[in-house]
Amino acid sequence: MRVAYSSVMDREYQRLMLAEYTGAIIGSAMEVLNHLGNGLAEKPYENALVVEFGLRDIAVDQQPRFDVQYKGRLVGEFIPDLIAFGRIVVDTKVIERITDQELGQMMNYLRITQLNLGVILNFKRPRLEWKRVVL
Repeated sequence: MRVAYSSVMDREYQRLMLAEYTGAIIGSAMEVLNHLGNGLAEKPYENALVVEFGLRDIAVDQQPRFDVQYKGRLVGEFIPDLIAFGRIVVDTKVIERITDQELGQMMNYLRITQLNLGVILNFKRPRLEWKRVVL
């Protein structure tokens, strides 16, 4: 019984921490959108998020490189926009809306990075659109 209880508590703790991290990412994105406005290219939003994460003491890795393997052979490289908190892929977009295509891409990003959580942020409109994706 004790092991099961501990396991349940660990999972609940991780779920709460990831929810807190997601909230911090979205809050940072809203701050960036409020300052820069909507509709710029993706790169200024990505760079501004790095600045905002730094101001909020959020660990971030910009444009890390990951090998893409096929049957044990290197076939390419994937470079996500950001990895926040060392465990969340953050993808900045400026598109009409987040569709199944972006959700599918994020699933692939999570498989390649071997992370379990991603956040897609869309800066196209005055109101931030975001999606949380769990592998």
